[in-house]
Amino acid sequence: MKVLTKSNYIIGLECPKFLWEIFNNPKRIRKELSLADQFKFDEGGKVGEMAKKLFPDGISLPQNYRQNIKETKNSLSKKRPLFEAGFEFSGCFSRADILIPNEDKWDIIEVKSGTSVKDINLHDLAFQKYVYERNELKIGRCFLLHLNNNYKRNGELNLKELFENEDVTEEVNKISKEIEKTIEDMFKIISLKKSPKAGIFTQSKIKNGYHDCLVEGCVSLPDNNVFCLYRGGKLSCELLDGGIEAIKDIPDEVELNIKQSIQKECEITKKSYINKEEIKMFLEQLKYPIYYLDFETFRTAIPMFDGLKPYSQVPFQFSIHIIKEKGTEPEHHAFLYKGDKDPRKDFTFALKNLLGENGTVLVYNQTFEVGRLKELAENMPSYKKWVDSTLNRVVDLLVPFREFSYYNSIQQGSASIKKVLPALCNVDYSGMEIEDGVTASIEFFRVTYNDCSKEERDEVRENLLKYCELDTLAEVMIVEKLMDLAKE
Repeated sequence: MKVLTKSNYIIGLECPKFLWEIFNNPKRIRKELSLADQFKFDEGGKVGEMAKKLFPDGISLPQNYRQNIKETKNSLSKKRPLFEAGFEFSGCFSRADILIPNEDKWDIIEVKSGTSVKDINLHDLAFQKYVYERNELKIGRCFLLHLNNNYKRNGELNLKELFENEDVTEEVNKISKEIEKTIEDMFKIISLKKSPKAGIFTQSKIKNGYHDCLVEGCVSLPDNNVFCLYRGGKLSCELLDGGIEAIKDIPDEVELNIKQSIQKECEITKKSYINKEEIKMFLEQLKYPIYYLDFETFRTAIPMFDGLKPYSQVPFQFSIHIIKEKGTEPEHHAFLYKGDKDPRKDFTFALKNLLGENGTVLVYNQTFEVGRLKELAENMPSYKKWVDSTLNRVVDLLVPFREFSYYNSIQQGSASIKKVLPALCNVDYSGMEIEDGVTASIEFFRVTYNDCSKEERDEVRENLLKYCELDTLAEVMIVEKLMDLAKE
């Protein structure tokens, strides 16, 4: 028997093809969780367990499918909060994070590790409500229990302030009006002999969902496809729907903006676009000594230290390459927190001692570093004057690439440093044990705050230092190449 769970129901709202493959071609979609996915899953689990503490008389039900359904029915008469109460109806199965007795009815509480109500959460609750009511369970109100983004930790966690419990009954009831037909349509899709069109070709019923047809392989497209267009949005969808997959094949009569036109021209000619005047103007901002700077941070759903909110970024590492005068070799300095507590004080002290008082502080995508510096000043007021002074020296290396002063089709529409470095300097991050910031964040957290051997911790720390060093060395190489282009 094919069982439609609430997670598969959500997938069906976003992509009929992926829903079909879950039931008819599971080998194609079966894959191991990525490091980032596993970390997100674990963080969600921690939030779920913390939420249960708000209901100390609650009953935890077994995870086994059949046992869960049986124990749920047996526990209803106890009129106590139920954790993971499961019900099935006509091929549909759903578990409620928390069911709360309310006189002769039951309220549903869906626990989410996010910090606001999302459209996808409402559809999730509507599916639950449908299954429970078909089991003759009277549902009163529907709530979304999520993290409070305004909560700032001060001492022991205050669970009542950490969470917000929003009543979303009206929104759920609106969605519920069409849910029976939607479920019928999904079972028809599941029963098709061939997979239907991917969600990218259809109207998703969810705003800002989790599924990405390009990432999940629902659609196979070439490099520099129409979804690489700068702010392609609706145009990219229309082009693909019209049978145009590659940027180079976009007809001349299709109106493109200036940056999209540059992309098309570069893809056809296989030559770089270079605006020397704009590059020169950017380089003229740089004042020696130049401090090429990059941060690494981690974040957790539940704030670990005082002054943190849910998902606050905690800086734990930086790399700096310093070029004191034009033509001199860069000096490299690095910091990587060694303890197992709050790294922010040590991080800020080390950074202040290295950045000096004059010269350009060059970063790639200043929104990140500037945001972290402001947060450090907020939590450590004694550093505010220094932070304010430092912020006035920040220059963003992202700008000439975001503005298409330079573009190469190797970038595939991206201005990220991971795409610009190979396009401009023929260097990349391949072969490194840690190749991206997400992995760096998770690995640092794992070996610093979880149990592991000294040998494993030392190896990860060495890899972290190498990765962060390449980030700032990449900035040095990119600026040197821009200087060369400005001369040519």
